[in-house]
Amino acid sequence: MSLVTLTINNKKIQVEQGTTILNAAKTLNINIPTLCHLKLHDKKTENNPGSCRVCVVEVQGRKNLAPACCTPVMDGMVVKTNSIKAIKARRNMVELLLSDHPQECLLCEKNTECELQSLAADMGIKSIKYTGEISKFPKDTSSFSIVRDLDKCILCKRCVTMCNEVQTVEVLSAVDRGFDTVIAPAFSAPMIETNCTFCGQCVAVCPTGALTEVNNTSKVWDALDNKDKVVIVQTAPAIRAALGEEFGLEPGTVVTGKMVSALRALGFNKVFDTDFAADLTIIEEATELIHRLEHGGRLPMLTSCCPGWIKFFEHQFSDLLDIPSTCKSPQQMFGAIAKTYLAEKMGVDPKNLIVVSVMPCLAKKYEAARPEMSNNGVPDVDIVISTRELAKMIKEAGIDFSSLDDDNFDNPLGESTGAAVIFGATGGVMEAALRTAYEWLTKEELKDVNLITVRGMEGIKEATIKINDMDVKVAIASGLGNARKLLQAIREGKVNYHMIEIMACPGGCIDGGGQPYMHENINTLEKRMEALYKEDAGKAIRKSHENPFIKQLYNEFLGEPYGEKAHDLLHTTYIKR
Repeated sequence: MSLVTLTINNKKIQVEQGTTILNAAKTLNINIPTLCHLKLHDKKTENNPGSCRVCVVEVQGRKNLAPACCTPVMDGMVVKTNSIKAIKARRNMVELLLSDHPQECLLCEKNTECELQSLAADMGIKSIKYTGEISKFPKDTSSFSIVRDLDKCILCKRCVTMCNEVQTVEVLSAVDRGFDTVIAPAFSAPMIETNCTFCGQCVAVCPTGALTEVNNTSKVWDALDNKDKVVIVQTAPAIRAALGEEFGLEPGTVVTGKMVSALRALGFNKVFDTDFAADLTIIEEATELIHRLEHGGRLPMLTSCCPGWIKFFEHQFSDLLDIPSTCKSPQQMFGAIAKTYLAEKMGVDPKNLIVVSVMPCLAKKYEAARPEMSNNGVPDVDIVISTRELAKMIKEAGIDFSSLDDDNFDNPLGESTGAAVIFGATGGVMEAALRTAYEWLTKEELKDVNLITVRGMEGIKEATIKINDMDVKVAIASGLGNARKLLQAIREGKVNYHMIEIMACPGGCIDGGGQPYMHENINTLEKRMEALYKEDAGKAIRKSHENPFIKQLYNEFLGEPYGEKAHDLLHTTYIKR
């Protein structure tokens, strides 16, 4: 490792050769403001085009100021991050950005969470210094998940780096030139007409309101106000490990009970847990896997819980459409059971039962709108909101979240196992499936259910589990770039597995596009993951097939797992796009 010595603000420091001034300054706890820079939490990818020029610093011996985010250090370099020249230049750059930015902060989806707004406030900028022509572009509201407002784009290219380098979807890039330059799909096509997976990772890294989620909170308020409808809600496993962050609680604080109390206070008739449907998914997926193993079916079987990766697969690997599990995701399974089994139990016409989902994922909004996710014209799920949207509703209602008592989910669709809650972390679906598949195939109890080999934040993980005389080989990928590597190896016949789990978002649903904004804080993700495993460890039942309400569902309504009725309600098909 080659080290260089430099001086920053009269402090000497040694760092690795190739380190940028920005990262060197961080080791001294020196803050240099940035906008375009972002070190993504895969710890490898860094967006540092130096385009915004907000991070400029003075380097002794150089005539021009240097952008700290993309200027490598040199031996003997002397840097001033807080010189008058640098401070004035940064202020000038922010003022120029504001001169071509809509002045509608109060109405913006990113109000109070906009990095440009925050930077302007830190600099005390209270007026627009430069006036003139302002960019004007049509807003793209074509999809069910993402809104693109190019008037607010500052050309930081964070979304380009995320979409192209991390997710490898390659939908977004710079289009046109000069004052007309925008970040958009090829030929400025609407998002709904592109290969976009709606994972929402671009939204998660956008510093302004140029990319936001489709806000469905008004639809939920309208539904709750409709006395002719019964409105129920389901909450995904990853929500409970992140929602507390929106109310000042430490990352990784499990807020399951408070979340249930808040949802009841908002007026939902019943509060259920998507974890119940995750247990149901495991029963169907494990049965499907065993069926393929015993009948020479197509392997590997790919889990199908993530709608973002499913759409990616339909676009990019449609020649392999026969390998994903045909199971719907837990969100959609819950909706299908709610509109049939539960509606019958409650004596409610399915058309008058509104199912609201709280999800960490923006692709879930798109998934719920897929035409195949309905039964006799009745959609499985009616409205999907994100973790952030739920937090806004709780705040709007004036609920003191931190002081709420813990409450329990309603039954029968509120009981779940530890296997279900870990669905929110990469490797969780695989671990849950193996807990059940092992016991069903061996007819023996799995005494240690903690399958550590499939856990962790690595982008691609492999494990071999001994089941009877068979070495069951599994792989897990999180992030679509890693999914591409794994699927390409399968396509080329370079690897052989029995089962694969893929999640579109790095780290899994804990890092979904609808989770509280955190940008480059990897520790937050790790704490969210730890929270889910902690809740799993504290559950009385930790295997999906032991959930008594799942057993009751099959006995009373579905019949055999992977049977005719289960196929009709809980399974789906995929299409070549």
